[in-house]
Amino acid sequence: MNSGRDLRIVKGITPDRVHIGEPENLPERFAQRALGMKASEIRSLFVVASRPEIISLAGGMPNLSALPMEVMASVTQKLIIENGQEALQYGSGQGHPKLREQICDVMALEGIKAHPDDVIVTTGSQQALDLISRIFINPGDVVLVEAPSYVGALGTFKQYEAQVVHVQMDQDGLIPSALSSAIKTTRAAGRKIKFLYLIPNYQNPTGVLLPADRRTEILEICRAEDIFVVEDNPYGLLGFEKPSPNAMRASDSENVIYLGTFSKTIAPGLRVGWALVPQSLKDKMVIASESSILCPSNFTQLVISSYLANQPWRDQITSFAKLYKERRDAALAALEKYFPKGATWTNPEGGFYIWITLPPEIDTNALVPKAIAAKVAYVPGTAFYADGFGSWSMRISYCLPTPERIAEGIKALAGVIKTEMEQRQIN
Repeated sequence: MNSGRDLRIVKGITPDRVHIGEPENLPERFAQRALGMKASEIRSLFVVASRPEIISLAGGMPNLSALPMEVMASVTQKLIIENGQEALQYGSGQGHPKLREQICDVMALEGIKAHPDDVIVTTGSQQALDLISRIFINPGDVVLVEAPSYVGALGTFKQYEAQVVHVQMDQDGLIPSALSSAIKTTRAAGRKIKFLYLIPNYQNPTGVLLPADRRTEILEICRAEDIFVVEDNPYGLLGFEKPSPNAMRASDSENVIYLGTFSKTIAPGLRVGWALVPQSLKDKMVIASESSILCPSNFTQLVISSYLANQPWRDQITSFAKLYKERRDAALAALEKYFPKGATWTNPEGGFYIWITLPPEIDTNALVPKAIAAKVAYVPGTAFYADGFGSWSMRISYCLPTPERIAEGIKALAGVIKTEMEQRQIN
């Protein structure tokens, strides 16, 4: 006699993969923080956007066509042959000493004078965000962020049950007076602010660049108010016409926690990032990292270390910036040519992203299925707010497709928007 479980078996699914229903009262077994966990809107789009017929302007996938794969293969092979015993072994919880020295050389390009002892290697800068959140945030604490802000950071802060307060931006980034107002209003409500999180260089999702004078003013405000600044800088070396201003960490070594990554300048698959922290925070960060992952991958660290030591990595970054500039130019030209009146967008000087604002009657969440039907994908603006704001905005990414595909995708997206505007009788 067949069991009920056997009846669930269908062709192509083995018994050990059969879904037999959710355990009774499963949500009651979760920790409170798990109840709010959900996939980001960007990750949810990836399944559809990865189909070959879809032109994806959604995810910020670095374009590896400019990365010399033969060189990477040679670096990896030589590492295994000559130093495989170390590369494939456990390493330091803080990260490999040689790589930490080289990271200081990379940060020096943006004016940072750092000591390797203050660098903590992480599994991408996303892990650094998790460690900072774990160390600082109690449920109900406030994190100040730009409006809009990076979806991965918002997800991490939510996981640790923080209250996110968005601070207004304009075409030049975070507005210092708005920051002062947000601090005053938040504290007047009796809430505790743990840190300000921002991306000053070619911000995700807007692409805007925070000028030097605003950086100084923001640092002064946060020092006066005893608020740490978490400076996330994935794109700082990917400026198109001129270098970005010095990092905020270059001006303040005691109140700025700086996050960096090799995902955008070498390869994201290696998953190597870092945090440069004030000495007062180092021990807590290392302990938190060790409890999370024991130690970052020695292998991927040494691949990057060998690459930095033996290859013209500065020239490689220049090649990436040139590639992204070409694609940025194609995106801006297509927006100008195809998008309807009433739409506005940012003009990034570096990085991966353009932020588009449509008439307020347009709901970019509702347009996603129509855009997919037109074979183009983007990310709705609400993904970048903790409170569901921004429904008339969207982020497009120009980093991965060819210039021709970018123009084709923007043309298709413009058609979807124009049709919606006509139906709603928006001029």
